[in-house]
Amino acid sequence: MHRHAEKRVLPHTAKQMFDLVADVERYPEFLPWCTGVRIVKREDQMFMADLMIGYKVIREKFTSRVELSPHELIKVTYMTGPLKELNNDWRFQDNGDGSCTIDFFIEFEFRSRLFERLIGGVFNEIVKRMVGAFVSRADDLYGSDQRLHQL
Repeated sequence: MHRHAEKRVLPHTAKQMFDLVADVERYPEFLPWCTGVRIVKREDQMFMADLMIGYKVIREKFTSRVELSPHELIKVTYMTGPLKELNNDWRFQDNGDGSCTIDFFIEFEFRSRLFERLIGGVFNEIVKRMVGAFVSRADDLYGSDQRLHQL
């Protein structure tokens, strides 16, 4: 099982970061390898979404259940696709000075040995690049104060 955890202090509010991460329909605009998103079902503070990923000749679709605790937590649970298992959490904490701390966690296991060989060795770099894409998007939308960007 592959795991990655990352904490960052960002010059944006917890609400801003929560809203950015929860807006999955915009992911193809900025998230590497995300070629499409479709909301399958929406209820109150939960939705199910298909996320289409493409890299070179690889094209896959993941269906996930996304639970929202506004401005605090986004919990993603894998439903169907090429993985055996996926768990992903985003936690957001306001720091009281206009900044927030994000706490990102992901773990997953490939169903296919081919995917394991293709992606397993570069997993951490892929995830860091994806988290970086969210940070860059937030800076583009809300402005940037580089002094607050910390790991």
